[in-house]
Amino acid sequence: MRSVKHLRKLSTTVLTGFVLFLFIFSVSLSAQEGDAGHGEELFKSNCAACHKLDRKLIGPALKGITEKREKDWLIKWIKNSQSLIDSGDKLAIEVFEEYNRMPMAPYLHLSDQDIIDILAYTDGKPAAPAAAATAPEVDPGVERGKQLFKTNCAACHKLKGKLIGPELLGITEKRDADWLKLWIKDSNALVASGDKLAKEVAESNPAMMNAFPQFSTQELDDLLAYMAVGDIAPKAVPGAAGSAADEEIFNDPGIGVTTTLLLTIGLFVLLSVVVAMTTNRKATETEEKEESMLRSLLMSPFLRFLLVIFSILVGVYLLFSWLMQIDVNEGYQPIQPIAFSHAVHAGDNKIDCQYCHSSAKHSKTSGIPSVNVCMNCHKSISEYTGEPFGDYTKEDLDNEIQKIYDAVGWDKENLQYKEGYVQKPIEWVRIHNLADFVYYNHAQHVTVGGIDCQKCHGPVEEMHEMKQFSPLTMGWCIDCHRETEVSMEDSGYYQNIHDQLAKKYGVEKVTAAQMGGLECGKCHY
Repeated sequence: MRSVKHLRKLSTTVLTGFVLFLFIFSVSLSAQEGDAGHGEELFKSNCAACHKLDRKLIGPALKGITEKREKDWLIKWIKNSQSLIDSGDKLAIEVFEEYNRMPMAPYLHLSDQDIIDILAYTDGKPAAPAAAATAPEVDPGVERGKQLFKTNCAACHKLKGKLIGPELLGITEKRDADWLKLWIKDSNALVASGDKLAKEVAESNPAMMNAFPQFSTQELDDLLAYMAVGDIAPKAVPGAAGSAADEEIFNDPGIGVTTTLLLTIGLFVLLSVVVAMTTNRKATETEEKEESMLRSLLMSPFLRFLLVIFSILVGVYLLFSWLMQIDVNEGYQPIQPIAFSHAVHAGDNKIDCQYCHSSAKHSKTSGIPSVNVCMNCHKSISEYTGEPFGDYTKEDLDNEIQKIYDAVGWDKENLQYKEGYVQKPIEWVRIHNLADFVYYNHAQHVTVGGIDCQKCHGPVEEMHEMKQFSPLTMGWCIDCHRETEVSMEDSGYYQNIHDQLAKKYGVEKVTAAQMGGLECGKCHY
């Protein structure tokens, strides 16, 4: 009996252990399943510069790579190929020798699950269905952080994907917030202080970050808040109505030309009726018939004089209206020498405007990017892989990329510049052009004012062929100055004048017009 009970107890223990093993094994399998959708994003931001799925680029084609290599080995190789080579791994050394002793860049920032997601994408697994997301209300601090990021960080960093520096979305989960603030303020000083983590980061990326000592504590908190959550669709908030004093002084343009013309017409008609009613009627002893009002109107010299004056005024108004349309080129969309699509670059690939137009934040003009800027990406992107647009086919768009190579002398087969090649400039057609007597400074609006490019240039990220979106007239600029409130947060320079103007006009926020944005000398110096 004791042996039977012992056997039952043993079998129960074994069964329990087996069930527990199956549970742990199933959990581990579910954890190892990759999200192909997330893997595609990671592949495009980290791998696409050197690899394609279907054919060799700088590195080998990666489609079905998990059928040729073990997953654990691939994770180690992607994380740090040089470390795997130095460990004496036979396969790693063979791959290193096969590809001209050129090790792959390390991706220490990718987790094991990130790499598993990338491998799921290379296997062609379907992406997991995305859950419907509700747009949360955006914290004002996040919005302020977004503006700081665009102005100061976007030239070297993206939220998703590596640029010059690493991607910054979720960086607060990897690094302590206080350490990040010290690093952003002055990374060189933090390295010099002997901070161990700062030294490791500096060694992993030789391009040291600029110092930002001007950031206040609140600005650093806003910036980290934006890096933590990224871009969230803002909840619609009804705009607050301005005060009556503000509207009366700055937003009421007064009586316009059209109103003046209508008043003139009404006054002319009224005067005509009065004159007709008071005109002396010609009557003789033999003729008692009175003249009609219409005849009185036609025979009156004074009314004929008024009609001539009125006709001259109307003619001058029509001529003036026609002349005011000269050089107003809203909608102008010239044909460019290369079919460059802003919708593909700024829209699909999320390239920040200031990456190409880098002088917009510190110069009067935004600048036209040199071909070298194009080649930063197109050294390894020799064909178009997206959806064709317009009347172009994939072959047409590949030929458009070839035009860039023809301009600089790039050999896409050997991935090098042709020796002795005479480079040719790309003759882009200018679209936006202000008159010579108008002063406009991009840096003043982009950096100081924090205005998005789309404010003046429209939804550029949706335009395949760039066009002039706004009229760029004086009236259009003045309207913008009347409506745009000046941000005073943490700005000691503006704070005093803001307080004085707010008290003078009885408003909480002052506009660019109230700050002097309607003075003639500001734009016509």
